Amino acid sequence: MDLENIDTEKWIALAAEYGIKIIGAIAIWIIGSWVIKKILKAAEKVMSKGNYDISLQKFLLNLSGWALKIILIIVVLGTVGVETTSFAAIIAAAGLAVGLALQGSLGNFAGGVLLMIFKPIKIGDLIEAQGEIGVVKEIEIFTTKLTGLSNREIIIPNGSLSNGNIINYSTEGTRRVDLTFGVGYDSDIKKTKQVLMDVLTSHPKVLQNPAPTVNVSELADSSINFAVRPWCTTADYWDVYFGITENVKEALDAAGIEIPYPHQVEIHKEG
Repeated sequence: MDLENIDTEKWIALAAEYGIKIIGAIAIWIIGSWVIKKILKAAEKVMSKGNYDISLQKFLLNLSGWALKIILIIVVLGTVGVETTSFAAIIAAAGLAVGLALQGSLGNFAGGVLLMIFKPIKIGDLIEAQGEIGVVKEIEIFTTKLTGLSNREIIIPNGSLSNGNIINYSTEGTRRVDLTFGVGYDSDIKKTKQVLMDVLTSHPKVLQNPAPTVNVSELADSSINFAVRPWCTTADYWDVYFGITENVKEALDAAGIEIPYPHQVEIHKEG
């Protein structure tokens, strides 16, 4: 008996049996991936025509993509020869173990679902949450991505986001800019209020409805403080904030109204 010939025949038989399966699995993976892309693109078009919320679109597409890929993996493994029934049992057992180990991730998934159902935020909103401020860029299965005010990418877990406080600055469309300016005690209060109000009403981005307000807010140790409250659209917030601050300084200087600041007194000792 020629052992070498037997081993060669065995290897050829194995190659013929599994080679075809592997080639078939590769073909299924390539075709399946292509089909998944087509399905997701078609679903995206349908949702766009149906005027689905952009946040919901991306969330559903992300979720559908993962589900279809898992199905494709199972089909590919079945083509190679792995029994899908036992594979499903393995997935169920592993799912329990992974679920216990990844309770936080499951919480994040549940948080993402809650964000989609109750819609406290949507893509494009300026929000403050978990100590961060930014514009919502994307709501994914487990996390939400924000673009920070300094163009940083901020990633917040959906579980924390859905369970914490969210300040949505975009919902109402307008914002009040809270500013405080102090003047010296020698200043005329009525004149100061008029100067500050003139600055507000002359700024092109300050809204007249709601009307801006100027009021004495505090008699501090070294200054009379005025609460200056203009309103503007959310998009104009920082333009109004910085513009009003600069214009107030120039207007108070022009009116001869002093803005208190710490004075340093030098004491010269005679030797």
